[in-house]
Amino acid sequence: MRRWIPAVLLALLATACAGAEEPDSAPTPTATSSPTASMPASPSASLSSSPAAVPHPVSLPALARKTFDGRGLRLGDEVARTARHRQYAVSWRSGDLTVTGRLAVPEGPGPFPTVVLAHGYIDPAVYVNGQGMTRERAWFGERGYVALHVDYRGHAGSDPDPSGGLDMRLGYTEDVINAVLALRAWDGPVDDERIALVGRSMGGGVVYNALVAQPGLVDAAVVFAPVSSDAVDNFERWIRPDPGRGGVARRILSRYGEPSAQPAFWQGISARTYFADITEPVLIHHGTSDDSCPIGWSRATARLMEQAGVDVTLRTYPGEEHAFGPRFELSMQRTERFLRRHLA
Repeated sequence: MRRWIPAVLLALLATACAGAEEPDSAPTPTATSSPTASMPASPSASLSSSPAAVPHPVSLPALARKTFDGRGLRLGDEVARTARHRQYAVSWRSGDLTVTGRLAVPEGPGPFPTVVLAHGYIDPAVYVNGQGMTRERAWFGERGYVALHVDYRGHAGSDPDPSGGLDMRLGYTEDVINAVLALRAWDGPVDDERIALVGRSMGGGVVYNALVAQPGLVDAAVVFAPVSSDAVDNFERWIRPDPGRGGVARRILSRYGEPSAQPAFWQGISARTYFADITEPVLIHHGTSDDSCPIGWSRATARLMEQAGVDVTLRTYPGEEHAFGPRFELSMQRTERFLRRHLA
């Protein structure tokens, strides 16, 4: 089995340049961007060396101490088929919840390298099963990867989010971690030694959280146009100014306080605070014309990861926007080369 470090063990241990595209043949780069204003000046902390005091229940240290038990992966209806792969509606258990998703399975006996897909933000009220990373799921299935797309709690056929949106999306991270474990427990053609996380936009932030909370769970990670690794950036860009989500913003601030008044809480839900715990190589794709998640966020993240000793590569795409249109195929080819190296 893999070198996954259970949360219980963590508790026992106490508690590149803008507008320029990196050539395909280049080695893993050193990120050379400026940090954002809210970036901590000191090196990242480590969850495994955190004080023994009980952490805030909504925090990455608390998430790292959870016992994860993803299990019971069930195949439902076949929803798509090509000559090379089939797709199924699926569900699995994530703690006390049932979470749904879509699963692409290549034709043949396997075992196959595997990716777990974390999609970006789509209003749960309109989200449907498997939405958000349809292109990626089919792309991986056609090229011999098992690909499990996670709907998240509160989405499609999944059980409701018991936090009502106040867990700062750490529940989504739990669902992704449990998806990996459910795949390993499944008797299907999954290669336990070759599993990666792949996230887009908000899902990129979910991937960052999973990497710091459960180092060793997977072998590699890839993110596309990710959100900031600083939770304050994301709150200030989308949640606070959105009148349609004003109720959520008020509840968050009432419960946890303003970032300026309660910096420890906001650092505790920010993956960048704990980059020193990441043990997997990370590939970041980001377009220079992204008007949803500014490319400066990924430059800052890559810089901080590199400072923390993470094997990180930042690929930039001149003129590419948030959803990746013209450069989608190139980004996927680079992803496959990256995964071939690290899922060997």
